[in-house]
Amino acid sequence: MTSACGGETRRTGGAEVSTEGLPEWLDPLVQVSETIRPQQLSRFLPPQEGGRQSAVLVLFGEGERGPELLLLERAGNLRSHAGQPSFPGGALDPEDGDPADCGPVRAALREAEEETGLDASGVQVFGVLPRLYIPVSDFVVTPVLGWWREPSPVGPVDPRETARVFTVPVSELTDPRNRATAVHPSGHQGPVFSVGDAVVWGFTAGVIDRLLHYAGWERPWNRERQVPVDWRG
Repeated sequence: MTSACGGETRRTGGAEVSTEGLPEWLDPLVQVSETIRPQQLSRFLPPQEGGRQSAVLVLFGEGERGPELLLLERAGNLRSHAGQPSFPGGALDPEDGDPADCGPVRAALREAEEETGLDASGVQVFGVLPRLYIPVSDFVVTPVLGWWREPSPVGPVDPRETARVFTVPVSELTDPRNRATAVHPSGHQGPVFSVGDAVVWGFTAGVIDRLLHYAGWERPWNRERQVPVDWRG
């Protein structure tokens, strides 16, 4: 199936959403993208008006250790979310188009290319999740699900914005030994993934946590285990 971002069955140049030819292990995520509601992903939902429209690319590939996810680490000198691992992505530009239609897909691919150097032509977008909200930065974020059909070399394009680009095996994200909970000074709790030398938390960890859960990939883990994170980022 190939469709436009808004759901009508047609093709749109540069912003196609297709589930054709995906590996079977992605089937649960296709189902998630078609059925999940915003409230199932986050308690932070967009305001009725305002907010900075943006998109992130949640890109799955096939690595030496099986399915993996592409992440980057933001540069430590940025004004917001400094040093945090995150999905590639950023704010929509006018040329990306309507935020309510194909704009987020185009923005996610464009930003990923600008940040990591990946060849966007090798990415197959297969789903678009509901818009979510990051209150601290006033971003209204649309997560875009992609399959890295034809992997290409990646790395920081601008070291002033991106410290490094790396992949994480899904098996490490589901390993109970790598999971914990962080507690914000406000009392809000959120998931944390300690994978390799990266600590993934905040918005990115929240999306990963919900995708693992609703895709049926989550393994029982100790939610009482808490780890500190640098909330100043």
